[in-house]
Amino acid sequence: MTAHLLTINQQLKSHQLRRVLLLEDNDVNRMLLSDYLSYYGYNVQGLSKGSTFFSTIEKFQPELMLLDLKLPDIDGYSLLEQIQKKPSLSKIPIIVVSAFAFKADQERAMRLGARHYFVKPVNLKNLILTIQEEFTERYV
Repeated sequence: MTAHLLTINQQLKSHQLRRVLLLEDNDVNRMLLSDYLSYYGYNVQGLSKGSTFFSTIEKFQPELMLLDLKLPDIDGYSLLEQIQKKPSLSKIPIIVVSAFAFKADQERAMRLGARHYFVKPVNLKNLILTIQEEFTERYV
C-alpha cells in the first residue's frame, strides 16, 4: 500500500504545472474538469468558446488539450482540422471529451488528429490516467 501511494505521489510531482487547455462550453462540465485536473497538479486554462482558442494557445502554450466537439460558435471537428494544418500545434496531444457517442464520431475525430476519445459522462479516473500516459510518452 505504501509503495502504491509513493508511486502516485511521484506521478503527481512529475506533472505539476503541466499546462492543459480545456475547451468545453458547458459551465458545470468545464468547472468540474478544471477543478479535478487542478487537484491533480495541472495548470488548467478553460475556454467556453472556440473564438478565442488560437489566441489562448499562443499565450498559454498548452502541452495537452481537452476538446469538446459540440461548441456554440465553432464545430470541434473544424478546430481539429485547423490544428492539424499548423505544424507547431499538431504535435500537442488532443483528447476529445464529447457527448457524441457514435463510433463514426470517434473515428472522425481520431482521423483528424485526436489521440484519445472519451464519451460523456467521462470516467475521471480513466481520463487522468490517459493524461498521465500522454505526458509520460511525451517526456520519456
